[in-house]
Amino acid sequence: TGFAHINERPVYLFAQDRTVLAGAVGSAHAEKIANGIRTARLLGMPCIGLYDSVGARIQEGLSVTAAIGKIFFENSIASGAIPQISAIMGPCIGVASYSPALTDFILMVRGTSQMFITGPPVIKEVLGEDVTMEELGGAGIHSEVSGVADMVSVDDERCLARIRELLAFLPANCN
Repeated sequence: TGFAHINERPVYLFAQDRTVLAGAVGSAHAEKIANGIRTARLLGMPCIGLYDSVGARIQEGLSVTAAIGKIFFENSIASGAIPQISAIMGPCIGVASYSPALTDFILMVRGTSQMFITGPPVIKEVLGEDVTMEELGGAGIHSEVSGVADMVSVDDERCLARIRELLAFLPANCN
């Protein structure tokens, strides 16, 4: 989590990174993300989330649930006040998929991004259907069928470039 400048504009950024504990979000990380979204709103700057996460770190129990709820609350309060941009840059599973759905723009990467609440094993168990992660929640499904994704890129680098392009069109905040 932290602040940066993109094309000389201040922004707040956070990441849920698969290379760190599978991108699972614990209560401390969730608190930092929620605080960052709140700070971005109070300072009137865009907020960008980079998602590659298996969801909540469920080993932490109810404390992680409460902390992740704070992220959703801050997403909701920031809605219409500051631009919120989500880049789905890998699997985004379970509670990790709720926060992006509350933001203004969702970008996905073809072939590597998936976003869904529950995965193929549960679908198989409950419905008896075999479905791949891509069929269940890939960029094609969300850009062509569900309408969840606003933009699809061919790779991570192009996805990040599209965020920079998008920011050039957006005001810093509602004021």
